[in-house]
Amino acid sequence: MICLGAAKGIAHIHSASGAKLLPGNIKSPNVLLTQDLNACVSDYGIAPLMSHHTLLPSRSFRYRAPEAVETRKHTPKSDVYSFGVLLLEMLTGKAAGKTAGHEEVVDLPKWVQSVVREEWTGEVFDVELIKQQHNVEEEMVQTLQIAMACVSKHPDSRPSMEEVVNMMEEIRASTGSGPGSANRASSPEMIRSSDSPV
Repeated sequence: MICLGAAKGIAHIHSASGAKLLPGNIKSPNVLLTQDLNACVSDYGIAPLMSHHTLLPSRSFRYRAPEAVETRKHTPKSDVYSFGVLLLEMLTGKAAGKTAGHEEVVDLPKWVQSVVREEWTGEVFDVELIKQQHNVEEEMVQTLQIAMACVSKHPDSRPSMEEVVNMMEEIRASTGSGPGSANRASSPEMIRSSDSPV
């Protein structure tokens, strides 16, 4: 299951600090790999120490929750929103905030919502993910539902990171994917650290 390792890391930071220490800068380049291919969340806790403008290069801005943009304050639910954008990147193969033409910038959550609203859900997914593995569509649809809940405009409508982890583990259990299984190619440890979609 893609991104489960990162989700567990964020949930641990939230619970261990009593939500006093927040990553606040969740994006694909900040999810790193160990030699054993375990996902690690980097740059956590740095957001409150940096100025607003230093913190927000154009691409990072696209991961931010609407209320975090307005108030310039991070909350556990704004981290959930950012994680939802990360999930959408992985499912769609599209980078958050990447320009679609000369000037147009794609709002990834809005684009996915418009496609799903038109009942073209299959058009959302990165074809490379489907090619890598057979019978993964159901898992991807369930993961998309989690991502869409995470990027809800209303913070109270978003799940907590602990709930996200539980939902992702339920998908993993129901689809039979796990360490050493054929679904290894879609595991959370396969997150890549780069400016391209993970």
